[in-house]
Amino acid sequence: MRVIGLTGGIASGKSTAAKILAGLGAAVIDADRLARDVVRPGEPAYQAIVAAFGNGVLNDDGTINRAALGNIVFADPAARSRLEAITHPAIALRARDLLAGLRRGKTPLAIYMAPLLIEAGITDRVDEIWVVYVDRETQLRRLMQRDGLSEAAALQRIASQMPMEEKRQRARIVIDNNGTEAEMVRQIREIWEREILGENRR
Repeated sequence: MRVIGLTGGIASGKSTAAKILAGLGAAVIDADRLARDVVRPGEPAYQAIVAAFGNGVLNDDGTINRAALGNIVFADPAARSRLEAITHPAIALRARDLLAGLRRGKTPLAIYMAPLLIEAGITDRVDEIWVVYVDRETQLRRLMQRDGLSEAAALQRIASQMPMEEKRQRARIVIDNNGTEAEMVRQIREIWEREILGENRR
């Protein structure tokens, strides 16, 4: 099974790219979704987060308040490292099981979408890296609009990740998302035709 690691920066359009690829027939494993799953009440990672950060990161219904937790960890690298030490192993276990299931099912191609694919040192899980790229100005504008953040808060979140230019250099395929969604759809379809369907014809 060919496993493509799909990554990029915050607000670069990774989820949109993954949906487009899924629509073309790819099996997609979304590390963001796994990250939400492993911190549900009752999960070991949930208990560890509450123990590490206190009840102040909980909603009234007992679920993790992602915004409150984000405010803590994006402002404090040590806190972010503490959170990642809790969640990354749990996410890795889920991802490993899902990939194993796809292999047993003879799935020919899987997309593993992970924002921190490179930063977390987990590129050995994939055969190649595709990066959804936006320039810094576009990234900042979209993040502020999407999450309702101040410029300072948005810059803080961007700074917590590897710079987009550096990620771009690590990619075999770069998906440029500085334009419209329609332009990205067209670009991904062209890449799919060339890289996936073209490979299968050889």
